[in-house]
Amino acid sequence: MKFLAFIFILLFFVFVIPLKAQENSLRNSMYIEIGGSGLFASINYERQLTKLPALSARIGLGFYTEKALYTTLPIGINYLLKLSKSHSYLDVGMAVSYANRNHRFFIREKGNTEVFTSFIPSIGYRKDGKENLFWRVSFTPVINEFSFVPWFGFSFGKKF
Repeated sequence: MKFLAFIFILLFFVFVIPLKAQENSLRNSMYIEIGGSGLFASINYERQLTKLPALSARIGLGFYTEKALYTTLPIGINYLLKLSKSHSYLDVGMAVSYANRNHRFFIREKGNTEVFTSFIPSIGYRKDGKENLFWRVSFTPVINEFSFVPWFGFSFGKKF
């Protein structure tokens, strides 16, 4: 009987503890976003900073086109609130997206409209799937010195 208890405890430490550790270690994500804070399309890296409910930081590189091609640099924070046991989340966040026609960020000359900054709040639904894949759909209105544009984003990526 002691041997059976020993085997059970050993199996617990070999299989259950590593699974829990692996679950907590998936704090990084890479994803592609269509629309959203990259304005037209972007590729992003996100790092989860806290456990659930989770606070995460993100940075990406994307593009936007309207009469010219702009490179965008979205930087933001997100808050994930678990909705149920089925890996569904409410995703609320705020991003700043720098756009530059000359592809040089943070350089702004007086009267130059080739550089602009947009503030992009977001609220969306995120679903984690199998094999550490996830998708997200969000309402992401774009607010800048030129206008307010109701905007949406769709993301698909992988956690690692």
